[in-house]
Amino acid sequence: MLAVLLLCFVVGIVIGLPILFVIISSTIAPGFINPDFIGNIQYILRSIVGGGDNTSLLACPCFILSGVIMSQGGISKKIFDVFAYILGRLPGGMPCCVVLTCLFYGAISGSGVATCAAVGSMTIPMLLELGYKPRFVGSLVASASGLAIIIPPSIPFILYGTATETSIGSLFVAGVIPGIVMSLCLMAYAVIYSKWKGEDKARVDAVVNELHKRSFWVIFKDSFWALLTPVILLGGIYSGVVTPTEVACISVVYALIVSIFIYKTVSVKEIWGMLGDTSRQLAPLALMIAAAVAFGRILTLLRLPQTLAEFMSTNFQSKITILLIINLMLLVIGMFMDTGPALLIFAPMLLPLTNALNVDPIHLGIIMTVNMAIGFISPPFGVTLFTASPMVKETPWDIGVTSLPFILADIVALLVITFVPWFSLALVY
Repeated sequence: MLAVLLLCFVVGIVIGLPILFVIISSTIAPGFINPDFIGNIQYILRSIVGGGDNTSLLACPCFILSGVIMSQGGISKKIFDVFAYILGRLPGGMPCCVVLTCLFYGAISGSGVATCAAVGSMTIPMLLELGYKPRFVGSLVASASGLAIIIPPSIPFILYGTATETSIGSLFVAGVIPGIVMSLCLMAYAVIYSKWKGEDKARVDAVVNELHKRSFWVIFKDSFWALLTPVILLGGIYSGVVTPTEVACISVVYALIVSIFIYKTVSVKEIWGMLGDTSRQLAPLALMIAAAVAFGRILTLLRLPQTLAEFMSTNFQSKITILLIINLMLLVIGMFMDTGPALLIFAPMLLPLTNALNVDPIHLGIIMTVNMAIGFISPPFGVTLFTASPMVKETPWDIGVTSLPFILADIVALLVITFVPWFSLALVY
């Protein structure tokens, strides 16, 4: 029965069926083969209903909604101006500002695609006017947007925590240093590229000089409430005052106050449309979560996690080798599957194996999420490639090819994060 399930899953992925259909068809396949199997239709339906019955998942719609509000409130421009004032005149300063803006905006939205759309719509036209090549600009924004799912609050962390019963608050805290490590690696390549290809310093200085005319205090004061968002969210979780679900609710209230009453970039009548946008983003995710929970329970009944752990431990004795194989497998999965389903399906499968290797579940969550972030810019199906491509009028494939140095930079960060657990666990324990 396990072979039938895996065959349905692999064939469905290869021929390009919708991932939800692949999950559901693979889940019910063993019951059709063996009517006496405990994982029958009734069991699957109960699992699907139970999969959505989790209070931790309430954080997802709240973080999505706060990201939508902040996006329409023009928050990314205010964050970018602060970094451009400080770093704009340095070699590669403007591309580095894009990376930092994605890092901070990710702490608001928790979504890579949302970050790519919000930051890209503002920074891409500016960088093109400054003379940077369209493909480089598109790959820069697409790559940096992956930071949004590593820096807290992260929707993938919520999904991983739900699938593995790991503390979501601890995952949020653990993501801070890895997010910074990845951003530094991306910025390093951005600087190297800018020095190698050259920059139009006259255009860059003209933009930065305009910012300096306003003075740092004016710019910082204008962006203060936007920059304060991650401090409030992470501070609440780190202090233990609120849970991640409560922080998600706070983020919505804070986003409304900042956008409507402080910046006055959003009107009350626009809220209904934002709720609609949030619902459209949430609906497929919620159904995917419920189906993936049922899929995971069937895999457990068929003992796939234990079988995988036994196979890996029997054939590979080195912890380093096993972790490298896990990373390679996750990189390939990230190229073809969306982050949510990948985490929900494969995290419970890998957990017994990594537990046997004494890998902390929080560390595994960071490793898996970093791999999924790299998948955002990995051809052929990197989601941020498709988000950024229309903005620079280049094909997703061309942007993906140009993103290869950024992917290598991310892989360097991934290896550091994988083999130096301190980066993931220093703030947790």
